[in-house]
Amino acid sequence: MQITVAIDGPAAAGKGTLAKAIAAHFGFAHLDTGLLYRATGRRVLQGDEAVNAALSLTTEDLTADDLRTPDVAQAASQVAADPRVRDALIAFQRAFARREGGAVLDGRDIGTVICPDADVKLYVTANDNVRAQRRFDELRQNNHVVTYEQVLQDLIDRDARDAERATAPMKAAEDALRLDTSLIDIPTAVAKAVALIERVLSARDAGNV
Repeated sequence: MQITVAIDGPAAAGKGTLAKAIAAHFGFAHLDTGLLYRATGRRVLQGDEAVNAALSLTTEDLTADDLRTPDVAQAASQVAADPRVRDALIAFQRAFARREGGAVLDGRDIGTVICPDADVKLYVTANDNVRAQRRFDELRQNNHVVTYEQVLQDLIDRDARDAERATAPMKAAEDALRLDTSLIDIPTAVAKAVALIERVLSARDAGNV
């Protein structure tokens, strides 16, 4: 079976958690494409050139324990605006999306650029204050010294940069199901997504009869 689920949305909206839950429920492979850009941004902070960093990523780069820091997040957003970096990472993402057994990819341009023909597209969002509180709590739990105001401003700045970049801006695909997680919990969001995917799979099975 080959099915591609594309999940897009801004930081701290819950798309990563949703993607992992969907992958676990159906037994699909999962790729957090943001890690590719975070790992590239991290390498740039260490002195590497952006395109070279993107082309030479290793498994170790994707599992570094500091990929969730605010500095790396901002660097990721900056390198993601470079069309050369995006081109360097597209082939890897598209190959992953076509893998047998099903794949879930989450990021900011999956349903619009990487996998415009994905079988299921979701756009996950939440209001700025909810997202900032989630990210603030996450950073504090990992012993990062930040203020809520700093986190909120970082999210606003990153959203603007990701939405306004000339290459592959962050936006919902026209045929994406929008999920606002501001007032719903993760189990509810997962249930909505699972129901949608099951409908797609059922329709596909019916068409094969």
